[in-house]
Amino acid sequence: MPNMTLKKVEINTRDPKERNKDFQEVVLGYTEEQAKEEAERCLQCKHKPCIQGCPVNVKIPDFIKLVSEGDFEGAYQKIRETNSLPAVCGRVCPQETQCEELCVRGKKGEPVAIGRLERFVADWHMKNVEDEKLPIKSNGKKVAVIGSGPAGLSCAGDLAKLGYEVTIFEAFHVAGGVLMYGIPEFRLPKEIVQKEIVSLKDMGVKIDTNMVIGRIFSIDELKEKGFEAVFVGTGAGLPSFMRIPGENYNGVYTANEFLTRINLMKAYKFPESDTPVNVGKKVAVIGGGNVAMDAARSAKRLGAEEVYIIYRRSEEEMPARVEEVHHAKEEGIIFKLLTNPTKIIGTEKGWVEAIECVDMELGEPDASGRRRPIPIKGSEKEIKVETIVVAIGQSPNPLIKSTTEGLKTHSWGGIIVDEETGATSISGVYAGGDAVTGAATVILAMGAGKTAAKAINENLTK
Repeated sequence: MPNMTLKKVEINTRDPKERNKDFQEVVLGYTEEQAKEEAERCLQCKHKPCIQGCPVNVKIPDFIKLVSEGDFEGAYQKIRETNSLPAVCGRVCPQETQCEELCVRGKKGEPVAIGRLERFVADWHMKNVEDEKLPIKSNGKKVAVIGSGPAGLSCAGDLAKLGYEVTIFEAFHVAGGVLMYGIPEFRLPKEIVQKEIVSLKDMGVKIDTNMVIGRIFSIDELKEKGFEAVFVGTGAGLPSFMRIPGENYNGVYTANEFLTRINLMKAYKFPESDTPVNVGKKVAVIGGGNVAMDAARSAKRLGAEEVYIIYRRSEEEMPARVEEVHHAKEEGIIFKLLTNPTKIIGTEKGWVEAIECVDMELGEPDASGRRRPIPIKGSEKEIKVETIVVAIGQSPNPLIKSTTEGLKTHSWGGIIVDEETGATSISGVYAGGDAVTGAATVILAMGAGKTAAKAINENLTK
């Protein structure tokens, strides 16, 4: 009989007053007993609606049934049939708006904690099983993958399983893309990311770092080197700005730079690392998405006494995951909602001194479906801060577009692709992830990588 408890089994987390002072992981995960108890809440529906909500089509009821039976390794292998990065997805995917949103248990109570169970299974495997290198017979065909973020890793993994000789070209000195530079250690430990990448290398995937495609090689030159297909998964690394006076003052960061310094360059370990990040006593983070939450929580851990989230809409319209907002509040982040920056005020020496804001009210919905924020006249105010982090979105880096003749893109920079295959306007070149959609989620990028891998295989085996 299934466990008909209406609420999910609570997951273990660290004390907010302790965790907001370090970069150790916040969520501790399920024990074996907790995982089995939660897995027993799954009704094993015939129609399996949860799978429809998963961009990589994990066989969710199947792996959960194995968890309920205590076959954790079997559950891991079931997930790995379609998902190359289960430990990552179990931590950062927005399951509440995807697989869990379609869970039948959610109609009367809380849905099954699919993400927490996926994380448990992946972590159990990493702790208890030594992966064997399984040689995969090469089919003699070479494919290049540009970018080692979620889209690139997913595409490479699927192609490697089919025998392709895959080379990933990564611009940074470490593979992992946004998983390494964008998501803080306390939410996604870098050791976890690298273990996932090792499993791809064990399948024969080659990763060349410090390779800026568009500068070192063009896409045409990759084809000349014998790569029969190219997948572009270069992400969205071009930050957006507020376009208000004072953005050039010292102490103003884009979230991209701020988080890259902290995560990839280990500024949180300074002076052990050689990359400092000065946050001062008061920090303002502009934006309401997951990146804004990550920046604010990181600033708190770097020693800031007061950290503000400044967001022009209400909490209901915030794009950040509910869990991330909850954790931020627990850790002492101050939310200034319905507030919009209009000007940054600086000192004579060029450093940030304050940010001028105006109160907002919500009007009719805009193109995004969210109610449009409207300034309230006469409500201007100043907030004293020493550091400002702008986290209002990113768009694709224009380097690939500017160095690849014939590659069609949208006016905002996203690569235009066929939705069913990921094929671009250039024969043999595919794209997916944030390079196509703009900044989105890890799992959607992985889904795009899988779509392109399938299409590449079908095209090269005609």
